[in-house]
Amino acid sequence: MDYETLKLVWWLLVGVLLIGFAVMDGHDMGVGALLPFVGRNDVERRVVINTVAPHWDGNQVWFITAGGAIFAAWPLVYATAFSGFYWAMMAVLWALFFRPVGFDYRSKLQNPTWRNTWDWGLFIGGAVPPIIFGVAFGNLLLGVPFQFDDTLRSTYTGTFWQLLNPFALLSGVVSLSMIVFQGANFLMLRTEGDISRRAKTASLIFGAVTFVTFALAGLWVMNGIEGYAITSHIDPNALPDPLDKTVIREAGAWMHNYALYSWAKWVPLTAFIAIAAGMLAARMNRPGAAFIASSVACGGIIATAGVSMFPFVMPSSLDPRSSLTVWDSVSSQMTLGLMLGATVIFMPLIIFYTSWAYKVMRGKVTVEYIKAHDKSVY
Repeated sequence: MDYETLKLVWWLLVGVLLIGFAVMDGHDMGVGALLPFVGRNDVERRVVINTVAPHWDGNQVWFITAGGAIFAAWPLVYATAFSGFYWAMMAVLWALFFRPVGFDYRSKLQNPTWRNTWDWGLFIGGAVPPIIFGVAFGNLLLGVPFQFDDTLRSTYTGTFWQLLNPFALLSGVVSLSMIVFQGANFLMLRTEGDISRRAKTASLIFGAVTFVTFALAGLWVMNGIEGYAITSHIDPNALPDPLDKTVIREAGAWMHNYALYSWAKWVPLTAFIAIAAGMLAARMNRPGAAFIASSVACGGIIATAGVSMFPFVMPSSLDPRSSLTVWDSVSSQMTLGLMLGATVIFMPLIIFYTSWAYKVMRGKVTVEYIKAHDKSVY
């Protein structure tokens, strides 16, 4: 493949990895966020935990792979984002620490205080990361305060608290509600009785919240946010140089791709249709269809951000010329080619073993099963 094609392929692949993370790791985070509310006693909470505990660590592969892909394919993005968003990333890691310890040690002691503490720890591990990821995406749409000098050293001038602006917080709500919607539909699929009914209620509530907040964020992007546009010539096959371009900020720039490509409008429309379909399927007690629909909704929402910003990956509010794009933030042609070869081999293996694991452990987790296997389940 030529350099331009490889750059586009890796833009798509990073998007696929982020969507895979939202769908797979997202549903167990959503279940964790719902844990203290859909489980009213210890046995019910163990039912909820055991729907995802056998799989959560395998699902982390999508998160790790997405971070590794950004590091290898977009090194400038990785370096700038992980330094600029340092404290936000640390907050994600601190929240994620609750998950392995909570899953493995929560039920080791009979003490109610011990178990209740870890239930809320699993809630934090499920709710905090999607909020922060949503806030990060919101700040990308607004622009991040960094710039490059002549030697391509980046300088970030923002603070952690500046990330918590109104639009970014709205984006965080979109992300959290999307993930909880996904988790609620998975709980409906894997449980029965009162837990399943409470999960159904959560699905309808958070599906509606996702629909409304996603629409509000879209209207805000259309009418209240300055986007970015490249005004100089770009050679997609050229060697990366983030400073070799001219960029302007203007109102409505994030909508240019929807006017330029007729198919692009179907990306957000698909998200809205999938959210509505997921809520309808949940109301009709069809959890499998609801879970598929909410998975499509996750993909549509993430893809909407990608399509809106393309070719930008990390715009700079401090110096628009320093903005990182698909064309100028990537690794060498050889690196992208070798990584693509590895991806073609290993991604099908990840999908295969994940599908096999879920097939082996399919079925409902019931209160009776937890009581009968009290010493062996999570």
